[in-house]
Amino acid sequence: MTATGRSCLFLFALAIVALPARAERPFDFKRDTFGFANMTVFAYENGVPHLRHDDPAKQERYTRRCFVLSRSAWQFRKFARFAPHAPAIDNAELIRRIRTVTRRAAWKPALPENQRIIFPYADVRALSEKHGRLLQENVGLGWPTYWRPGNWRVFFATGRGYQEQTHAHLNEALARDDMFVGYLTTLPNLSINHAVLFYSRRTDPKNGIDHYLVYDSNHPEAPRHLTWSDRDRSFSYEKDWDFVGGKIRVYQVYGKAFQ
Repeated sequence: MTATGRSCLFLFALAIVALPARAERPFDFKRDTFGFANMTVFAYENGVPHLRHDDPAKQERYTRRCFVLSRSAWQFRKFARFAPHAPAIDNAELIRRIRTVTRRAAWKPALPENQRIIFPYADVRALSEKHGRLLQENVGLGWPTYWRPGNWRVFFATGRGYQEQTHAHLNEALARDDMFVGYLTTLPNLSINHAVLFYSRRTDPKNGIDHYLVYDSNHPEAPRHLTWSDRDRSFSYEKDWDFVGGKIRVYQVYGKAFQ
């Protein structure tokens, strides 16, 4: 091989090494999300919130973790590897590994397979079904999300122009096989104040609609549907027991430091 050929081969190898680690398979809702629900603080009737009258002695409720669970599902996708035949570990080691994954900044590049944190389970869903309480206690606290620096945008960046920018950033993330945590709000109306994980997009160019699948931690049973309309320059979220449905604003979180 000539010197020029060896040089080209060397540069090609460097380019491969420099590529970000990509997921080995598409995101699978039944494998890559948690099997337990983030429970809402309020009770809802046809999407309208009202105060709960639950008996606290009947259940220990897991609430205010929609941001935490959306972020954690993304972190497990990027930084963990599941190997069901790996040696079993005790709870102390499992806690250490969970914290190692969830304390790594979510916006960092995905780790190569040989650098990921190993869990001796089939997937995130299997881990959460066996150790749900342990995960809930170690993926993160809910209250700090109320004080995120980027929260100012929901009050001061409310125009359609900002939503168009968010839509573009969302599509860029999905195009590079990444995901996107979105803060959904209708403030100052309190009909929704929530976070979901976007993981798939389908475009309907004829009608100018983008259809997205999201992991909504309030609904661990199946994906939820969210759309973008070019005509209205806005996002909409589907109706369910905890939201009346309709137009919302979306703000990216965990896409970079202080966001």
